[in-house]
Amino acid sequence: MTFTVLARAGRTAELGVASATRTLSVGAAVPAGAPGVGVIASQAWTNRSLRGLGLALLAAGTEPDEVLERLHHADPDFRLRQVGLVDALGRVAAHTGADCTDHAGHRTGDGWVVLGNLLTGPGVLDAMAERVAAGLAAHQDLAGLLVDVLRVGERTGGDRRGRQSAALLVVDAHRPEHPVTPPETLVDLRVDDHADPVTELARLVVLHRGDHGPDHHPLSGG
Repeated sequence: MTFTVLARAGRTAELGVASATRTLSVGAAVPAGAPGVGVIASQAWTNRSLRGLGLALLAAGTEPDEVLERLHHADPDFRLRQVGLVDALGRVAAHTGADCTDHAGHRTGDGWVVLGNLLTGPGVLDAMAERVAAGLAAHQDLAGLLVDVLRVGERTGGDRRGRQSAALLVVDAHRPEHPVTPPETLVDLRVDDHADPVTELARLVVLHRGDHGPDHHPLSGG
């Protein structure tokens, strides 16, 4: 019961994912990412374990379409799941199970995926797809773009039950020599319970920019 956008920025090759829903703490359940590997979202009747497995497969060099096949084989209820992913090269894949709650679907393009379920209609995904494609073509800052895409999804209907939480995750383009768990992030912001979560998420992005600036490194403190 969520709508999500995943993308790779062409100029910086940063990878990001943002989600919004009428459920508590979407950031704890749906998005995940790893620097230099990719970003993934698992939603609908969410199987959270698909995120870690999907990222591990991407890290091992598995192509996105094959990752989805492997996830399908690992999950007997895959027909209830939605999964989207973008790898470090900008390759994409998405799955909407036949038993996801209508309206459910996804769109894909060059370096991006949008997907959602329990939406007010297909126009939500069409509007989100148009916005993310335009923003990537204009080399818009990735964090700001992903929040804008959520805003567009919300304005065109969004989750038909309403609003409650939103989350944004951005990771670096380069895989660290010594990866850590959990992975380092450039941006990791969550609004767990709010009357207007996407607007609140946008406010947090502005605060994050003020605190860290464009040259902030995730290990530099502050």
